[in-house]
Amino acid sequence: MTAAAIYARVSSARQAKDDTIGSQLAALRDHAGESRLDVPEEWVFADEGHSGATLVRPGLEALRDLAAQGCLDVVLVYSPDRLARKFAYQALLIEEFARCGTRVEFVKGPGATAPRTSCSSSSRHVRRVREGPARRALPARQGLAREDRQRQRARRRPFGYRYVRKTPECGARYEVVPHEAALVAEMFRRYADGGASIADLRRWLTDQGVPTRTGKDRWDGR
Repeated sequence: MTAAAIYARVSSARQAKDDTIGSQLAALRDHAGESRLDVPEEWVFADEGHSGATLVRPGLEALRDLAAQGCLDVVLVYSPDRLARKFAYQALLIEEFARCGTRVEFVKGPGATAPRTSCSSSSRHVRRVREGPARRALPARQGLAREDRQRQRARRRPFGYRYVRKTPECGARYEVVPHEAALVAEMFRRYADGGASIADLRRWLTDQGVPTRTGKDRWDGR
C-alpha cells in the first residue's frame, strides 16, 4: 500500500477544546481508507493551538523530518489553510515535500464538496502552486528569439536562478541555483517571521559576503 501520513492543525485553544482536531483526523482517516492509503499511527501529526502563519510547529517539523527520510509517499491535510495560512508558505511546503518524493493531498479544497481520489480540487490546488511560476515565466521564454534579448535577460536574471540559453533541443529557461535559493528562503523567513525590513535584508546580504547580480560587494537600494 502507499505510505501516507496525516497532518491536522487548529490555531486556538477553543478550537482544540471543541474537538476540531478530532473532526479533521476523522475525515482524514476516512479519506485514507477510501483511497487505500496506509497510515501508521505514529505518522499522524497534529498541532493544537499553533498558528498557521508560522512554519515553526512541532507536528509540522516532525512531518517534514519524516518526509526528508524519503519513506513517505503522501501527506493528507484537511485543507490548504490547515497546512499554512499564507499561500507562499503553502507553496514552499508543497515544493519541499515534492523534492522528497512526497505529494500533498487535501481532503477539502476551494469548491470541493466531498473527498475524491482522482482530480479533486485539492490536487488542482497543488498543481496551481507548482505550475504557477512556470506559467508566469512562459511569456518570457517565448519572447527569447533574438541573441541580444537573450543576453539582456541573462544579465537581469532573478536572484536564485541562472539563465540557460535556448538550444535546438530545448527553449531558453531559468534554472534554480541551489545556494542562492537557500539565501532567498532565509530572506523570506527573516521578512515574514522575523519582521526584517528590506534595508535589514540588504545589510544581511552584505555582511554574508553575497555579491550582487552585477558583482558588487555591497547591496544598495537599486
